Amino acid sequence: MTEALVRSVLFMPASNPRAVDKARTLPCDVAVLDLEDAVAPDMKAEARAAAVEAVRSGGFGPRLAVRINALDTPWGSDDLDALVGTPVGIVVAPKVEDARDVVELGDRLPEGAALWAMIETPRALFNLDALCGVDGALAALMFGTNDLSSALRCQSSPDREPLKPWLAATVAAARAYGLAVIDGVFNRLDDADGFADECDQGRLYGFDGKSLIHPAQIAAANAAFSPTDDEVAHAMALVAAFADPAASGRGAIRVGNSMVERLHLTAAEALLRRHDACSRTPD
Repeated sequence: MTEALVRSVLFMPASNPRAVDKARTLPCDVAVLDLEDAVAPDMKAEARAAAVEAVRSGGFGPRLAVRINALDTPWGSDDLDALVGTPVGIVVAPKVEDARDVVELGDRLPEGAALWAMIETPRALFNLDALCGVDGALAALMFGTNDLSSALRCQSSPDREPLKPWLAATVAAARAYGLAVIDGVFNRLDDADGFADECDQGRLYGFDGKSLIHPAQIAAANAAFSPTDDEVAHAMALVAAFADPAASGRGAIRVGNSMVERLHLTAAEALLRRHDACSRTPD
């Protein structure tokens, strides 16, 4: 089974028909029709109708998601109701704070849809274990950089120093419950080097991909969150070494200048599956 990639998750206003139409042909892994931050209050109903029409019409190369408004806003409940009966594959929910939010959202999801929860508030950070532990449709966590930074009142920093504990905590929670985990947005559209550095940092911390706000960011995100040639070569060598009859029954063997264990074999096999999935996806 091919891995469902989330290297590049592009947000676009559902109220912008040109952006939505363009998204059908973009090489991002997931396209998100946004009903929340990218849409002004007086455009919410129009954007909702446009998102429903786009989901029903289909024709998207990327997997398709819709970000609803939070359920405690005047629009969130109507957003969810409008998606019922549509073939939407993913519902992105902002400002998920606790297990009760996950339960309520899960109970109201369209049939077959997965839930992605955005971690955007200090309260959510201290409820990660509880909200990830709810049995049901939760499939991914998304780190909400802008809202969380604002709520924490932390200063901006090129290396996201104030957010590092929470980046790590979000990844740890996702891994503990077998969820995908997607890093937050990078706002400076004219800073390609800064974006590449932040993608590298996200992968270093263990994120599976990054949230994007412009199509120009897709290629760099896809590259950053795909295995490198060196990583693939090392993984193949490790798998071959363990497949050698001489390694039969051994828990640890030498590969090159390193001692590796079977946990490294498991990681190598996972990396090769990811490489295979990336190779099947046009960039």
